[in-house]
Amino acid sequence: MTTRDDLRAAKALQGMAFPAGRAEVLDYARTRGADQKTLAALEALPDRTFTTHDDVAGAVPGQPEGTDQPGGTER
Repeated sequence: MTTRDDLRAAKALQGMAFPAGRAEVLDYARTRGADQKTLAALEALPDRTFTTHDDVAGAVPGQPEGTDQPGGTER
């Protein structure tokens, strides 16, 4: 997960009650109007129950921010 993904996920999940499953996390983010980048990060979550916001953030697989160079800013 990139720092940006972490911030996007945190914003999209503000106010969400836990524990919650993957489907609930995605539904909640969609109802809050999460953008495509946020949804893409959350769609990569494994199918399991999450206990906290931090649990969700830690479960999103890490991806480089850019394809032009490691640590790039394009995504």
